Parts: sequence; C-alpha cells; structure tokens
Amino acid sequence: MDTTKSRALFQDARSVIPGGVNSPVRAFRSVGGDPLFIQEAHGATIHDADGNAYLDFVGSWGPMLLGHDHPEIREAVAAALVHGASFGAPTPGEVELAHRVVDLVPSVEMVRLVNSGTEATMSALRLARAHTGRNGVIKFRGGYHGHGDAFLVEAGSGAATLGVPNSPGVTPGAAQDTRIAEYNDLDSVATLLADGQVAAVFVEPIAGNMGCVPPEDGFLEGLRRLCDESGALLVFDEVMTGFRVAPGGAQERYDVMPDLTTMGKVLGGGLPMGAFGGPEEIMRGVAPVGPVYQAGTLSGNPLATAAGNAMLGHLQAHPEVYERLEALGQILDEGFGALLDRHGVPVQWCRVGAMAGLAFTREPVRDWATASGADTARFGRFFHGMLSEGIYLAPSAYEALFFSTAHTESDMERLVEAAGRVLPQVFTEVSA
Repeated sequence: MDTTKSRALFQDARSVIPGGVNSPVRAFRSVGGDPLFIQEAHGATIHDADGNAYLDFVGSWGPMLLGHDHPEIREAVAAALVHGASFGAPTPGEVELAHRVVDLVPSVEMVRLVNSGTEATMSALRLARAHTGRNGVIKFRGGYHGHGDAFLVEAGSGAATLGVPNSPGVTPGAAQDTRIAEYNDLDSVATLLADGQVAAVFVEPIAGNMGCVPPEDGFLEGLRRLCDESGALLVFDEVMTGFRVAPGGAQERYDVMPDLTTMGKVLGGGLPMGAFGGPEEIMRGVAPVGPVYQAGTLSGNPLATAAGNAMLGHLQAHPEVYERLEALGQILDEGFGALLDRHGVPVQWCRVGAMAGLAFTREPVRDWATASGADTARFGRFFHGMLSEGIYLAPSAYEALFFSTAHTESDMERLVEAAGRVLPQVFTEVSA
C-alpha cells in the first residue's frame, strides 16, 4: 500500500514536533517503520492521508465505544459549538454530565471534571494525601496512571527503599514517596502498607497497559481489605475501563468499591475529558469547599461535556450495548482460541468486555514480569502483517485492543482470519 503522504507528513512533523508526534507511542518506535497519519474515521474504519482504509481496533486508545463519528455525539458537539467553544464559567452541561457519572459509577457520590486522565490521577493523589495525612502512594509495576511525576517511577528493593525516577526530569523528591507493588500479588502490597505511611493504593482494576491483564480471583477484594485495615484509600484508575467493561466500569463488573475513581476516555466521547470522584465525605475536601486545590481553565468545557453527555446518555438509554459488545467479544474468544490451538504458537489471548490483549509468550500473563517477557520483535512483525491486511492495531505490544458497537460480526471474523494468515508468517520468519 502507498503511504507516501504519511511519510512526508512525518518528516515534516519531526522538524516542528519532538519525534514528530504529540504522544510517544504514536511514533511506531516499538514496532518499527513510520506512523500513519490519520485523516478521517467513520464507524469502525479509519482512513490515512493516502486514502488507505483500515479496520480500527485502537479506537483512539479506548474512547470510541460507539465507533467513530457517531451521529449523536457529532450532532451534540455541533449544537454546542453554535453557543461558544469555552466560557471559563459553570455550564448546565457539566452539571448534567456529573449527574450521569454519579448515576452510573457505583462508588461515586460527587465528581470533579478535569481535562485528562493524567489530571484525574494527579488530583486524586493530592486529595488522598490530604484526606489521610500521609504521603506514600503504592502503584503496580507496569501500571500506567498518566505522566504525573509521582507515577513515573520504579521502586528499589525492599519496602523502605525510596522510589527512583525512570524519566529524566522527575526529581528524587517527587519519586521518594512512591512504592511499587506487583500486580495480582497481595503480599507485595501488604508489605508496603505495613509502616502505616501510605495514603493510597492506585490500581488499574484491569491492567490495560500490560496488554489486558484481569485481576485474579480475590485480588481486588484483597486490596479493599488491606486498605481498610491500613487506613489507606483504594483508588481505581478506570480511565480505560470506565464505561467500557460495564456501565459502571470494572468496579461494577467485579463488585468491589474503591474510595476514589479516576475516569477519562469513554467519558469524553472522543474529546479531551477526565474526572475523579468518590464519596461526598472525601470529595468535599476539594476546593472551594475544602482546602485541596485543583483547577482547570477548560475543565467542564462545553464541547467536551456535550460529547460526554451524548455518549453516556446513549449508554443509559441503550443498556443492550453491553450485551452486543460481549457477543462480539465471544466471536474473538472462540476465533482466537481455535486459531492458537490450530497453529500451536506461543501466544496468549485475553479479553474482558470490549478490551483484549494478545501477548507473544508461552506463559499466561498475570503481572508485569510475565507481560514484559513477551516477544516484542514478533509482535512488531505481527503488527505490520496485520497492517498489510488492512487491520489497525495499537503500535505497542503492551497496549490493549479495543472494539466498539460499530464493529460487526464480520469485522470480528475478519480480524481472526487476518491473524490466521499473519501468525504463521511471523513465526516462520523468526525461525528462518
């Protein structure tokens, strides 16, 4: 396929944008080659600058639960724009959206709107520290909670070892209160909680930045118990899982209630949007009611809230959406199950709701150690093979696959059939 215009755009972009992209994973560095520049998208299909069409399983990295260019969302944003793009003042739309979040997310009684998932997690951490009077925070190795300084760290060995920044520009001071536990390992969490200095445990209830790793039986329940015993707050990062794996997110799907929840992606219907929320008792700590400062000039933006209201309103009016998504997912489960059995290749398939992961490893993926042991070179070959089949996947071995109500049964079958042609080539090429 011809990608001349994408290559030219990438060359031009690198002269004015660091690395030619505005988010690092878009650069295709982990899979090789040059990124595609996308010009338009409708339903389950995206089109690049050269006019090539691809069946999309990225969905803007998760927000497009109803597919691209959904008419209800498009019309809502267009109607809002007639009245102005931003006011820097309270609007009816943000009140409406807040009510929808409270109605849908089981643990949330009050919510503050922000502009991104990163803002949401940074603000939730500040609130948790103020509420508990503690400084420590636990995150899980391989878990991603945005690019706030406190979350861009790895931990040294031992519970008392200070965190070490893993990005230049993150100071030791910013990292010193961050402790790293192992996903699906309650003992590692208990050890880090033992000194009573942890304000919050942050967790992706389904680890979407390891591909798609579900919690093992009892893990989320165990985190709830450990936090209750230690006085730390349990924070679910539902930026990815919120409204996607169930109307009320992973906390509804697994029936485990966190103290605070962070949200984004689906919440904004494709426009920049984030939020954090929880019980009124905790949320009343946020300014102007409480002392915890948090602000944003464009928070509650009328275009974003219009998109969010259209998205959540559709989900509320059509609960059958989730039955359809599960049915589509079953096609993938059965298809990939049969495919991997037939070829006998060392690949793991996992799906929860409308997100899934494919890991090139013999060992089932349960944490960062097993996820990072996957063969990224094989994934890169697989990615480009699927691209040549007209299938657009995330250009990273550690990112989830997303699908939407715009996908059809035949789209699911097409994905599996394409993988059936590409996988044998990948393993033949590597072994040759």
